[in-house]
Amino acid sequence: MTNNLSENIKNVIEFLSIEGVTGYEKNIALRVKDKLIKYGVPEEYIFFDEANKKIPLFTETGNLIVKLPGTKPGKRKLFSTHLDTVSLCKGAEPIINNGKIIAKNDTALGADNRGGVSCLVNLLKFLFQNNVEYTPLTCLFTVREESGLWGARNVDKKDLGSPEIGFNTDGSSPYEIITSAVGAERWSVEIIGKGSHAGVAPNKGISSSIVASIALSKTYEDGWFGLVEKNGFKGTSNIGYYGDQDGNCAGSSTNQVTDYVKINGESRSMDQDFISEITNQYEKNFVAASEIVKNSQNEKAQIKFKKSLDYFPFKLDDNLEVIKIAKESANKIGINSKTVAVNGGLDANWLIRNGIPTITFGNGHYNPHSLDEYLDIKEYEDSCELAISIATQ
Repeated sequence: MTNNLSENIKNVIEFLSIEGVTGYEKNIALRVKDKLIKYGVPEEYIFFDEANKKIPLFTETGNLIVKLPGTKPGKRKLFSTHLDTVSLCKGAEPIINNGKIIAKNDTALGADNRGGVSCLVNLLKFLFQNNVEYTPLTCLFTVREESGLWGARNVDKKDLGSPEIGFNTDGSSPYEIITSAVGAERWSVEIIGKGSHAGVAPNKGISSSIVASIALSKTYEDGWFGLVEKNGFKGTSNIGYYGDQDGNCAGSSTNQVTDYVKINGESRSMDQDFISEITNQYEKNFVAASEIVKNSQNEKAQIKFKKSLDYFPFKLDDNLEVIKIAKESANKIGINSKTVAVNGGLDANWLIRNGIPTITFGNGHYNPHSLDEYLDIKEYEDSCELAISIATQ
């Protein structure tokens, strides 16, 4: 069932060459639209939604949606992938090297998730250039996946034609079917201390850095940082940004007591309540640390802690139709697939939350978000075959 793989690979390379970091997906979306029209997809089936107007971050365009009536009756299927890449992919120049596509220059590749974009373009090309039957089908190309799954979070199920089952392509192996994934919270804390001259009047200052150090040390010592295992529950947490409110290093000079620190972090788990418990431990420790660090006037730092839901965890029942279809479709093309869980967020987290049971299969990209990223051409081609097999079942 291989279908013009040489042109397929050319499309991957073309899409990898188009800059489109998270929030700036307009150019890649328009290229995809033009390509689909070239392959015979009627323009009236292609449109942009208004998800970008709901996203609280600048976003150039809405999600790109292709809604097909199908050629035979049946449940509407959703195929999804994301358009955006991380900023490390800026200026990527893809080349083929020993069965892989890599970045020629000192950047990440962007196969996460231009591999998925090209996979779905290839699927639509196949459906319109071959005499095959398929049930009603929608393809969703989301925006801002990399910065918080925002496109999937804000898509309207009605715009998708109310699909009953979903197939998301993102990740590495096309031989694994992702049926469960963690949820996550993002949190931030502002530690507002009091500046003073570190040599002349250190006792008058309240060091935000010391408050932060005590809180983070306590968090680490009690086992709430990194891999977290408590009372039969598992999760992870991490600290990302540590600096001032303007994106600079915390503190301005060694002779001034640091009066402000901002820290961003995250908490993840398969259990939503445990996610909140991890985050709450951080907040508790920051508040407790502020009670320890006081100046000569018995003043303490002010703690401003904020948290927000990133995405919900999910675990699909093994008996769901969507898993059965994915496995049967894989078997038809000689793939012996297995179900797996992942510790990262996917558009599927929000699609499932919106009532569309969705599995995820990889498209051959490895080491994402790094200079070592690559796309395995054989696995990418197998993911394209799998998408076609699912759509035509």
